[in-house]
Amino acid sequence: MSEFIKTERHDAVQIIRMNRPDKKNAITRDMYHSIAEALRQADNDDSIRANVLLGLPGAFSAGNDMQDFMTAAMSQGSLGGEIVDFLHTLSQSRKPLISGVDGLAIGVGTTLNLHCDLTFATPRAVFHTPFVDLGLVPEAGSTLLAPGIMGHQRAFALLAMGEAMSAEQALEAGIVWRIVAEGVLESEVLNAAQKLAARPPTALQLTRELMKSQPEPLNARIDREAQIFADRLKSAEAAQAVGAFLSRKK
Repeated sequence: MSEFIKTERHDAVQIIRMNRPDKKNAITRDMYHSIAEALRQADNDDSIRANVLLGLPGAFSAGNDMQDFMTAAMSQGSLGGEIVDFLHTLSQSRKPLISGVDGLAIGVGTTLNLHCDLTFATPRAVFHTPFVDLGLVPEAGSTLLAPGIMGHQRAFALLAMGEAMSAEQALEAGIVWRIVAEGVLESEVLNAAQKLAARPPTALQLTRELMKSQPEPLNARIDREAQIFADRLKSAEAAQAVGAFLSRKK
């Protein structure tokens, strides 16, 4: 388990928390691996009825750790096995997943919420996917999921034009279920998870599976995005854009 991923149990609910405050929860390959392992553990443990995914006050996630990804792209020639494994595990997870977003939700910090059954956000949450700005493409199956959830034009503005969404805009677009105050975010998320955990588990699982899109086209899209993303990471266009981004971070 990565030192930056903390898990705990509240009765039948597993809480998975990203905890890398100095990097605003930028996600490394080790962190992806740890989250995927926690989700798989939940799928294999009948005593876990629901999962909760949280970040930190002011930073749900700043997205991918770009230095880590550039290293993977240069050494492995791919997006990285841990990342693709996480994305497939996320899309195929059998237990309800509820997220709580406060502050920054950048890149995958936005797109992973498209796989959540319920997303709570605070008024200061900001959803932003600057993939194209970095010479890259969206991931996590978002090019398939986002248009289906919010329509082509909103999805295009978010994913292609890189327009940020406020919590209110995300609520209107359908990627947030409820906006709550910062001080009650985690209690509201946990309350919803406990309500789901109290439901008949098989009926809940079957209902969730019926509501979700068929996994085959989504998995194929995740793989296609990952391949293009990896190719783009090695491109001169991305090298220039990512280099400029990393230089601003120093």
